[in-house]
Amino acid sequence: MEKVEIGSAEYIEEPSTNVKFQTSLTLPECSSPLSLLGTGYREKVFAIIGVKVYAAGLYLNQSISNKLNAWKGRSATEIQGDSSLFDSIFRIVLVRDVDGKTFWDALDEAISPRIKAPSPVDVSALSTFRSIFQGRSLRKGTFIFLTWMEPSKMLVCISSDGLPSSVDATIKSMNVTMVLFDVFFGNSPVSPSLKASVANGLATVLK
Repeated sequence: MEKVEIGSAEYIEEPSTNVKFQTSLTLPECSSPLSLLGTGYREKVFAIIGVKVYAAGLYLNQSISNKLNAWKGRSATEIQGDSSLFDSIFRIVLVRDVDGKTFWDALDEAISPRIKAPSPVDVSALSTFRSIFQGRSLRKGTFIFLTWMEPSKMLVCISSDGLPSSVDATIKSMNVTMVLFDVFFGNSPVSPSLKASVANGLATVLK
């Protein structure tokens, strides 16, 4: 990943969408800086034409790097093929550039089939998640941050002007948060380019 400097900050550009991601950032309720590991994009097909819906970047909380020692020396191919590594990383942030309706529709399309029998807690969490985007105008360039604080807790922050200063919603459901994680980093990710890029980033970090 090639770095570019804008002002005092370093960025990496996702090549297919030209969206730039800061290499390091700090978010509300995250005490440690987050480091960018990889970028990718989600593409959907409309009338046989592939349309890039959003760009995404995965950030790793530096405080959990000691948990990854067992993976030192593994290649990017080995890392990408073993989802248990991704399952051990919960404090991450996905950054997307997308309008609210398209963003939720794309997420719901991937989440719903993975939750076969949603519990009342799951239904409530999905309702909270959905309500964040309903009736909300998200212009091009808006950032949506999803931060896994622990397996059953995810923070959602939305910002149209730089990094967010507050949390918009807290999602508390083990099924919803883990299924959403699986959507991006499981065996059948919606953005293979993101998972592949993250695997390369991790392989570099773990050398």
